Amino acid sequence: MNTGTVSLRGQVVIPSKIRHRHNIRKGTRVCFVEKNGEIVLQPITDSYIDSVRGLLKTKGTALKALLAEKERERGL
Repeated sequence: MNTGTVSLRGQVVIPSKIRHRHNIRKGTRVCFVEKNGEIVLQPITDSYIDSVRGLLKTKGTALKALLAEKERERGL
């Protein structure tokens, strides 16, 4: 079990083994999902975007917005 501590500012360090396994680097965007009393941290990666494709039934506009946001972040 990997554990961490929440800082005064609400920050938590993700253990390095988990970061490496899920390809989480500086600048990787994540989303937080509450499920059955648990908090799930989901990195927003290409594979995650592919897995939710079509979920919103927006004919690709949501995907285009996510990809544009990702490209904008890469430029930072």
